[in-house]
Amino acid sequence: MALDGKVALITGGSQGIGEAIARRYAKDGAVVAIIARGADRARAVADDINASGGRAESFSADCSKVDEIDDVVAAIAKSFGRIDIAVSNAGTFKTLPLEETTEETWDAQVDLNLKGAFFLVKSVAPHLEKQGGGKVILISSIAGVRGFPNCPAYCASKGGVVNLTKALATELAKKKININTIAPGNVETPINAHLRGPGNEDYIKLMSDRTPTGRAFLVPPDIAGVAAFLASGDAVAMHGSIVVVDDGWCAW
Repeated sequence: MALDGKVALITGGSQGIGEAIARRYAKDGAVVAIIARGADRARAVADDINASGGRAESFSADCSKVDEIDDVVAAIAKSFGRIDIAVSNAGTFKTLPLEETTEETWDAQVDLNLKGAFFLVKSVAPHLEKQGGGKVILISSIAGVRGFPNCPAYCASKGGVVNLTKALATELAKKKININTIAPGNVETPINAHLRGPGNEDYIKLMSDRTPTGRAFLVPPDIAGVAAFLASGDAVAMHGSIVVVDDGWCAW
């Protein structure tokens, strides 16, 4: 399998896109370290992967806090002896207009979505370099390459991830570390459940009308396949790329 013998860590790996990536990597032969703030859910996903014949272990960390990032990366390296792949997926999403966006709301999104991504890369890069190279996949959003109303902090944080990827690629490529970003479109995950329930019919119709395929929301496994490619040897020449996976949303 494409990822046999590799050790992959995934932040935010207990649900949504992160969970789908963790399951795909395990299916492709990787040993998976699932990092989440909620230890019980991460453990449940790891247990299910192990029961299905894969190998996974759960770890708890708040990836908006630099010391917790450093501690969990060190724990994973100690537990498995190496790190080959790192996926920065942990994120938060709040829909608020400009006038209702508080400093607390801004900081929560920027600290986890952007600062957390940077310091994960900083922490994991020496371990990848020690192995002679490795793969880093960050998760941005179409909100990082397009503007959306009522989520300025989220757009700013995800846009930051896009340019962070390009900046870090200029440093990491010579160390044989591939860093690339996936920018998903509207994906059905727990963090946007508040936009998919009763009373959101107009919004859901807007999403389906605006998407060339007619789907209002993708599903997490749609993203996992791209993450598997970027983690594989087939992506050896990809550095600083932003891969948009959005059912054609940005094609208009």
